[in-house]
Amino acid sequence: MLLLLTGVVIVSCTKSFDEKTVQQKDFNNSTLAQVFVATVNASRNYVYVDGNPVTGAVLASGSVFPTTAYSFNVPGGLRAFTIRDTLRTSTQLPLVFAENMEVGKNYTIFAYDTITSPKQITVPTSIEVPSDNSCRLRFANFIYAPFALPSVDVFSFNKNANLFTDIPVTGVTDFVSYPSGLSSDTLYIRETGTMNLVYKLGIIGGLTSKRSYTFVYRGSHRGVRTSSLFANY
Repeated sequence: MLLLLTGVVIVSCTKSFDEKTVQQKDFNNSTLAQVFVATVNASRNYVYVDGNPVTGAVLASGSVFPTTAYSFNVPGGLRAFTIRDTLRTSTQLPLVFAENMEVGKNYTIFAYDTITSPKQITVPTSIEVPSDNSCRLRFANFIYAPFALPSVDVFSFNKNANLFTDIPVTGVTDFVSYPSGLSSDTLYIRETGTMNLVYKLGIIGGLTSKRSYTFVYRGSHRGVRTSSLFANY
């Protein structure tokens, strides 16, 4: 009787896992990606890959996905992407595009322009870990205007020098070395070769050593100009 009861208890304690979401265990054919939304007035965007949703929360202008990690997995090869507002009454046009995702690479997808004329650009994100305690910083120019704008320089008050020069709209620079752990710095965005200030970001500091960051100039040139800073690694 004791043996029988013991067997019943063991059987009753056996747990089974009902896998609602298929787990991926093989990453040999994978790429890594981030999505940054610089689209003016975007408010509730979702991202789809090959028709499958990959975002669980809405992305507004200035949002980066993933928000709690540095990238999400995308199968290698030619992939179909969609960034759209799922609200039936939305005036935002869907952004549909295809990208050839090279296996083992890291990419950042920038959505930009306006909700009635959305566009995108996909750039490789080369992750390198500095050998010292510095970090890495790149600049992306996605300010919107219905007319041509001059290129810009990005000047660091702390370094008393330009970090980036002659960056056109939709331009994304390579990473440069930048001091980590600063208590503060001020970045001035100026029209290239001039002192004409178009935007100032004060107190940029406390960046983690050995990490990579992207500084995005975005918004409306004739309206609200703003910026975002997010980590790539």
